[in-house]
Amino acid sequence: MHRICWSLVLILTVAVSVLVYLFVVRGTTAPASDGRTAILLAPGERDLVLTEMRGFLAAVQAITEGVVKQDPAAVAAAARLAGAPAQHSVPASLVGKLPLPFKRLGFDTHGRFDQLALNVQQFGDTSQVLPELVALMNNCVACHAAYRIDLEP
Repeated sequence: MHRICWSLVLILTVAVSVLVYLFVVRGTTAPASDGRTAILLAPGERDLVLTEMRGFLAAVQAITEGVVKQDPAAVAAAARLAGAPAQHSVPASLVGKLPLPFKRLGFDTHGRFDQLALNVQQFGDTSQVLPELVALMNNCVACHAAYRIDLEP
């Protein structure tokens, strides 16, 4: 009886490990012809990811404009729009298709927008925004260098 229980535990552990690897770590990917990793998504999922990326770009533009105008409130407001609350609209089914390094970059990018908003709000000064924005944009460059979003076959 103990052998059957331990065998079942082992089988279930292996099955869960495989599922975690497939849906949390690897995601739905394929090698791309340009050397990057293609993330394979349904059309609606692809649209959602690309919309989020355009939101990042719009936030960076608004933050930069706020720095030029020396308007800390505008900088904070723009950064907050791309912060962690923006990721709550992503369905779990889509998150499962994204590879772990892509998710890490995404979560870190949202967090950096939140931190930028907090810093400029607390200090009321836009002088430190550009170094923070450079670090944030490094995430964008790294992501676009490593991944592309393709439609599922």
